[in-house]
Amino acid sequence: MTKNSAAVAEQHAELISISDGIATAEIAPAAGGAVASYRWRQDGSVVDWLRPADPAAISRRDAGAMACFPLVPYSNRIRGGRFAFAGRTIELPTSPDDPHHEHGHGWRRPWTVGRREPSAVVLRYRHAADFWPWNYAAEQVISLADGCLSITISLRNLSDTPMPAGFGLHPYFPSTPWAHVQAPVSGMWETDADILPTRHVPPPAGANPTTGFDVSETDFDTVFTGWTRSARISWPEHGRQLDIEAEAPLDFLVLYTPPGEPFFCAEPVTNITDAFNRDTSIDTGCIVLAPGQIRSARVRFTPSQAA
Repeated sequence: MTKNSAAVAEQHAELISISDGIATAEIAPAAGGAVASYRWRQDGSVVDWLRPADPAAISRRDAGAMACFPLVPYSNRIRGGRFAFAGRTIELPTSPDDPHHEHGHGWRRPWTVGRREPSAVVLRYRHAADFWPWNYAAEQVISLADGCLSITISLRNLSDTPMPAGFGLHPYFPSTPWAHVQAPVSGMWETDADILPTRHVPPPAGANPTTGFDVSETDFDTVFTGWTRSARISWPEHGRQLDIEAEAPLDFLVLYTPPGEPFFCAEPVTNITDAFNRDTSIDTGCIVLAPGQIRSARVRFTPSQAA
């Protein structure tokens, strides 16, 4: 196989594997640039630090069933897929299954492989203006070092007018009876029946992420504010924990803990839900990228296991 044909084959590969000798991650560029798995293999055992995608999800390129997918050019929902910006009304395609055009474009489209090394891969997505009337480019640098997973995500405005924007990551974690989350925050957004924000309030006393809570005892689909960009997830019955450290402007944390599911989510993001439609006097995290401007941030996942 020639170098060029090998490159073409890699672009169409369902999975790309990277490893640092401690951890292995599988990446699915065609499935929304998602991470399909992140695991340690030690002494004949396997530890999945993120919920792994099953073969069927990989085959159908289902980003929502992966271990982690990127959020660009915004996080979460836009009410009715509609908002106004700089004197124009933007209307995004919606459907009964997706009435608020959730999570933007990145997880819906294939990404290309920009560079690959044994323990790192660079993925790129380029968006041509359509219902979203701005051209932009997104990039992920996914790497492993000392068993830790790092993902740096960036967004660049390629249009000649300012673009409203946001970004983040949507990781899924294995849920167990004693899975526990601790994440310093100061507030949260109550929501309506469409999971859209209505009122900013203090965190609930009985399940405050700052003091920590057991996932099995909550039912969150909630944006938390005042996040210090650090969180700890622990699985005490297995003697394991995972620290999450994010960089600015990933200043909001979305917790999704659906009862009875084998997973939960802790999502570092730049913006609250429906940020483009909220009062600008409130800190929504909405970023406005000038033409050519780029913003980026890294999220680092650091696992540890008790002896």
